[in-house]
Order: sequence, then structure tokens, then C-alpha cells
Amino acid sequence: MKITHTATELRQALKNQTNIAFVPTMGNLHAGHIHLVEVAKQHAQCVVVSIFVNPLQFSVNEDLATYPRTLVADCEKLKAVDATIVFAPTVAEMYPDFDGDQLNQTMTITPPPIANALCGASRPGHFSGVATVVLKLFNMVMPQVAVFGQKDFQQLFIIKQLVKQFNLPIKIIGVDTVRETSGLAMSSRNGYLSSAHRKQANQLNLALQHIVTQIKSSTPQNNNLDFQQLENEASARLEIQGWVVDYFSIKSALTLDSASSTDVRLVVLAAAKLGNTRLIDNIEFLR
Repeated sequence: MKITHTATELRQALKNQTNIAFVPTMGNLHAGHIHLVEVAKQHAQCVVVSIFVNPLQFSVNEDLATYPRTLVADCEKLKAVDATIVFAPTVAEMYPDFDGDQLNQTMTITPPPIANALCGASRPGHFSGVATVVLKLFNMVMPQVAVFGQKDFQQLFIIKQLVKQFNLPIKIIGVDTVRETSGLAMSSRNGYLSSAHRKQANQLNLALQHIVTQIKSSTPQNNNLDFQQLENEASARLEIQGWVVDYFSIKSALTLDSASSTDVRLVVLAAAKLGNTRLIDNIEFLR
């Protein structure tokens, strides 16, 4: 496995590769990330994994400074599953006009309006930062396939739009969320949870499951099913248990528009804080 830190080194390592799968990460790798690498290996002989904590997707009050950076341990995990190349660039490598803490001169992508809803409503500029770094990484790696986890459903949706609208010759593969035995979606931020909060963190997934059960027990012809009421009830139950809810939202899985009684493929998404840790999760399902 080769570790590279600059675009020049990366391109040199890739010069004889014609079949490339790419897994972008922010490091602090867990079993969910490793599963993405294993899926990528099914689609290409060469698997590139990037490790980069992207400052553009963090707002002023978020955890950029404290986000865990574990490059040595990450590389050991990737070596164990036979990743081909690790790309671990600096901020200055990714953003050539970076000057100290100033990213004001960086050219960015403007994502579609859905980027301002759900997680984007409470994290302004987040998905612009995500789309910008992903496009830059795509230009550096030039993969035929890129693999993303479906835990970040809204992010995956926006990346698919990015590929479509910029006519990129890349196949995007979404992979089912990897979960702990409790049902908690695996995330690097789970490490922030206290032992007490970890024991109750699966309540987020249970609340999503409850909504799915209620919708599935109805029929598509039942126009009396009140999605907003389901969302409000789920929020209220979590708040009683000590969570601070950002949103529960039932959407069309195909468009991320608000779900209607006639939609068959749905996704219910949620974001909430337990203590100081913000967790997200979703369940996609057929009605």
C-alpha cells in the first residue's frame, strides 16, 4: 500500500492504473469505512482511500479543531484490507490559495436547493464544502467508481447530482449503513459519546423504525396519514429522553422532496444531539 500526500505523488502512483475505485473519508476509520473499502475492491483492482478533514464543511461553531485525526492507525487498518493507495493531503495541497485560517479565496461549488434543507438548514455552507472537496478529489483521483455510505443520505444525493450535472464519468455506489449491535449507525463522532449516552444512542434508530412501522402499516391510499404528525411525535419522544432534536423528516427517497401519500420509495431522516454529540441516521424503505 502506498501513502501519498500531494496530487503529484498521487498521479504518479496512479499512472499505470486503468480501473480505479475511490473511497473518500475524513479518517478516524471504523468498521463502516472498512466495509466501503471492501465494496470498492469488488469493483476495481486499484482502490484509493483519501483521508482529509475538510475545513470547508465545518462551520465556525463545529468541531474542526477537535475532530479526531488518526492517520497512522487508519493506514494500518487500510493496509490490513489491501487498499492500494492512501491519499492524505494537507489543507494547503487541497486549497492552493489557503493562507493561515483564511479560505475566503477558495472557489466553491453551489449545490442544489436541497442542500439548504435537513442538515443544511442547521449547517449553512456544509454541503457546498462537501461538494467542493469531492469534486476536487474526483479530479485528482479520476476514478471510474466512487463508494459512499448511505448513512449520509442527503450527502449521497447531492454527490449523485454533482456527478450528473458536471457530466462526470463516475459510477456512484451507495452502501447500506453499518451498525453497532444496538442498531446505532457507526460514525466517527460516536467516540464523543459518554458511556451513559452510548447506552441510549440507539434511541434515534428506534424512533426511525417506529415511523417506518407506522407508515408500512397504512396503505398508499390512506390520505389521512399525517407525516408531519409522525415527525413531531418522534421528536417529542426523543426530547423527553434528553435529546435535542434538529429534525425528523419523511421524504421521497428519489427526489428528497416532501413525501406524499402516493410515494412508494421513502426515506425517513433524522438528526439530533445527545449531550454535545450530533448524530444522524436514516432508513430508506418501500411502502
